[in-house]
Amino acid sequence: MSRYDGVTILSSSRGKQYYQNVMYPDIPVSSNDIYVITDFLDRLDLIANDYYNDSSLFWVIAVANADFMPSDTLFIPEGTQLRIPSDVQSVIQAYNELNGIS
Repeated sequence: MSRYDGVTILSSSRGKQYYQNVMYPDIPVSSNDIYVITDFLDRLDLIANDYYNDSSLFWVIAVANADFMPSDTLFIPEGTQLRIPSDVQSVIQAYNELNGIS
């Protein structure tokens, strides 16, 4: 699932296309969430693939850990504790509702 599936594509007055800004849901902490300590060269997409079998869901982990995540890379500093949300389907549903995706 691409996080841009279903996101509205707009056009500027010059005809240039762009995606409408997307909104990300708050992801509440759950007692079922998984916590991992990152290792050298760990990446969000690889971790998402390990836990969700879908590397495109890297953004779920990034949003859940937004307070200390670098915003310009998929790499995570070694030794970082990450929260892996357990109920990814609820996160995707909340994302779709926020962005008007059916």
